[in-house]
Amino acid sequence: MNKKRLLSVLLSAAMVAGTMAVAVPAYADDTEEITWMFWDDLEATEDLVSKGYKDVIDRFNTEYEGKYHVTPITTNLEEYDGKLNALIAAGQTPDVYICNPGPNMDVYVNAGAAADLTDILENQEKDWYATFTDGIFDRLTYDGKIMAVPTNFAAACVYYNTELFEKAGVEVPTTYDELIDVCKKLQDAGITPISCSAGTSWCLSMIAGYLCDRSGVDLQAIADHKANWTDDNCIAAGEKLKELSQYFQETAAGDSNDQATANFYNGDAAMLVQGSWAMAQINGNNPDFQSKCGVFQFPGIDGANDPNRMIVKTDNLMMSSTTEHQDAAIALMKMFTDEEAQKYTAEIGGKFPVIKDLDIDYDKAPAQLKYVQDIMAKATGTFGFYNESLASVEAGDCFDNAMVDIFLGNQTPEEAFQKYKEYKEQYIKDTAKRYKDKISYSVYEAMMNWKIEITD
Repeated sequence: MNKKRLLSVLLSAAMVAGTMAVAVPAYADDTEEITWMFWDDLEATEDLVSKGYKDVIDRFNTEYEGKYHVTPITTNLEEYDGKLNALIAAGQTPDVYICNPGPNMDVYVNAGAAADLTDILENQEKDWYATFTDGIFDRLTYDGKIMAVPTNFAAACVYYNTELFEKAGVEVPTTYDELIDVCKKLQDAGITPISCSAGTSWCLSMIAGYLCDRSGVDLQAIADHKANWTDDNCIAAGEKLKELSQYFQETAAGDSNDQATANFYNGDAAMLVQGSWAMAQINGNNPDFQSKCGVFQFPGIDGANDPNRMIVKTDNLMMSSTTEHQDAAIALMKMFTDEEAQKYTAEIGGKFPVIKDLDIDYDKAPAQLKYVQDIMAKATGTFGFYNESLASVEAGDCFDNAMVDIFLGNQTPEEAFQKYKEYKEQYIKDTAKRYKDKISYSVYEAMMNWKIEITD
């Protein structure tokens, strides 16, 4: 998203900012008060990762009593971005806030709402920086500047109900064709094969992303104009999404992510395609389900791409560029990544830690974590959510919506991918027109490749 577009979004958000005014408690004059924004209700949640975040907040306020105090600002995942935008527009940017990688993070970087953490990590806090896993900052670095700190690492897999698989007499599939066969047999046994949320569109597009990757779609080749969204492999992925979706629960079109996950851990569906972050939600809401919850990697497609590539992502903390309490904000970020918090992340929450040399007790950790670790051990590569790997938030939204249109039958795969291709071309044209007197090299290159004529 360009700065002018972002400013428009933020100014629009300001109209509703009044409803998000932050009530900060009064403390002693010498106590520095900061805010931290998160996408879950820390008091009502059953999600074990969120409970771990609450522990960090409580521990921070106890350890730094009389010096620092943090007040959480909480909402739900679906409303998080809009409410954070509203606070930024109102000049109430939280001192620290959580953010997804990719274009979601670009928005805040490009708007100047996030602090550059490079000097802090590489010079002022070198010992802290050295504790992180190698390469973990790659997707958090923009123009050579580190803009966020990760709190955990997760991979997307397929969860399955071992009891329902046994009831239907099916085995774990290793190919897409086997997955379809398993779905048919589960359905014949009166069992809903897959629970998926199309109401929360990124859940559906995560499956689409796997199908695209397994079909050989190369996002970098598309970005370099060496491949196209209307190529046969993209269309084939869309056709497979349509085929697979006939095995979703009847309410998939309207179900949220939480509802789709609940369908699975309540035993109403045999499979759920989700990230390893779902362990905390599954085990927190139904601890007894853990013993019958298996995990396998999303299957490959015979004769197509490498089946051992995994969708991965981090949850990340950004610090406000306007905070007046940098030391307090850094102290909070450090606590989210200290040994105690990271052991909880793995042993209770079921996500992967982001620091090295951490002794994890896998007998104590959720059983699913070891399954995911075994899958990751043979991974040959990783890639991000498609909606977090495209040029902008709008591009990601457009892709998500195109996949929902395929699912709903509003468009054929050919029509949906053609629509997305046209969106991308129009995005380049619009960008080039806005900056025709000061065109960046990447835009110029795109214009040359697509022979786009710039006119008023």
